[in-house]
Amino acid sequence: MTDLALGRTAADRDRLLRLLQNYGVYLGVAVLLLVNIAFTPHFLSGENFRTQAVQVAPVLVVALGMALAIGSEGVDLSVGSVMALSTSLVSLYLGYGMWVALVVALLGGMAVGLANGSLIAFIGVQPIVATLALMVAGRGLALVLLPQLKDVRDPTMASLGSGDLLGIPYLVLIAAALALLVAFVVRRTTFGRQLLAIGDSRPAALLAGLPVRRVLITVYVVCGALAALAGVLATARLSASDPTSLGNLMELSAITAVVVGGTPLSGGRVRIGGTVAGAVLIQLLTATLIKHDLPPSWTQIAQAVVIVLAVCAARERGER
Repeated sequence: MTDLALGRTAADRDRLLRLLQNYGVYLGVAVLLLVNIAFTPHFLSGENFRTQAVQVAPVLVVALGMALAIGSEGVDLSVGSVMALSTSLVSLYLGYGMWVALVVALLGGMAVGLANGSLIAFIGVQPIVATLALMVAGRGLALVLLPQLKDVRDPTMASLGSGDLLGIPYLVLIAAALALLVAFVVRRTTFGRQLLAIGDSRPAALLAGLPVRRVLITVYVVCGALAALAGVLATARLSASDPTSLGNLMELSAITAVVVGGTPLSGGRVRIGGTVAGAVLIQLLTATLIKHDLPPSWTQIAQAVVIVLAVCAARERGER
């Protein structure tokens, strides 16, 4: 009887851990919304919701690429530096037109992703080491190209950063469209199934004849392109290029959004819906602390605590 009771307790605990890992992020968003509704003045105003949505868009775009990297049992620490490189390239090439600057920025991000993917797929460098090297190099290159902050005065960029369609900001529409696209790729395409298989077991994927190297390179190229696009969106929103601070610690926010959203660091699974909710959670957490006059450093501490709790919950569930 005692063994049966213990078995039921263990099963209930495992079920609770599974629910927290899969749906805890949505509970967290709901709790933060309720707290802000109760204690934050003017939180329910339309202007506030618009501000929060616009600010979360670049984080979500980066997190989508990070979700693919983590799903392949990797990680990309260079995303913040890619954003900085992107804003530098936009500033340098904006004189040729916004679309030229956008293409150049995307190509720069893809080049960094190609370097990351090649180091990982062909040389066998661990993802954390390869992307750490590009994180340092990318930020340095961004500062070489644009040593200081520069105002961005372009009507098309201004429209991208502050314009809307039927009341929905362009930045939010772009982020939402990309989330739907990435979710479709992961769930409905051969590439998505190959990515998850590689993340679940790379040796088994090799034995099965899957194009492991090609998939890994594609993952990091896409991750670099999304980070570069996020840099363009952030530049448009701020109307300024600042490679010194833009994208700083963005890798922490992206990893937190992905892991809290239910994508395990061990790979083999990608939860795009959870990643979206995770990005919203990070934005709400940041806004809550700022609106209640707490210094920005507390946001970083809170993010670190959240990601540790999420990883611990996932690890305990895996051990059981």
